[in-house]
Amino acid sequence: MLDGEQRGGIAAPAVIAGAPSRVQGPSLASVAFEDKIYTVAPVAVELNAGIIAGEITDMQVVQRVERISGRVISPPKLVGTLRLSSSSETHSVRLVVAKIQYLDDQWRPMKLEDARTEVTFKFARHGIEWLDPGQEAIHAIDVAFPPEALKDRKLSRLRLEIGYVSSPYREAMFSIAVSIGSQ
Repeated sequence: MLDGEQRGGIAAPAVIAGAPSRVQGPSLASVAFEDKIYTVAPVAVELNAGIIAGEITDMQVVQRVERISGRVISPPKLVGTLRLSSSSETHSVRLVVAKIQYLDDQWRPMKLEDARTEVTFKFARHGIEWLDPGQEAIHAIDVAFPPEALKDRKLSRLRLEIGYVSSPYREAMFSIAVSIGSQ
């Protein structure tokens, strides 16, 4: 669910390479960008499925627009923080992939700009691939968001699917005969 929108900081003005200084039009200072920020409610959600536990926090949608015209410069993105942990005392978890799907008020998948209905990201690239028992990993979410959800505001659910491999966590003990000095 999207709440009101906020406006973020202003980015550096666009640079027009090779343009003569006598060209009429808006000055570079007036061609600034800004981030439109839409809050997502709830801002934080707890997750618990099998031996994976965690939460998504600080969720919001950010869209970069041209300050004067309101023209969209970059499509909307869902940003937030994903914290995951292995709640098992006996198994390690290898995080493989995550998929986010946006569902409308009829529970149908909403399409992204390129006609996909889900966003996929892998954990291996971010160095948080393995979780031993009780260990936590933090992953920044920065993924595509369906533009129609901002217009129609029919977004009712996020579906997060996490692919992982569970393996038994084992400790082995070795007793080695040793002595000090010569025998």
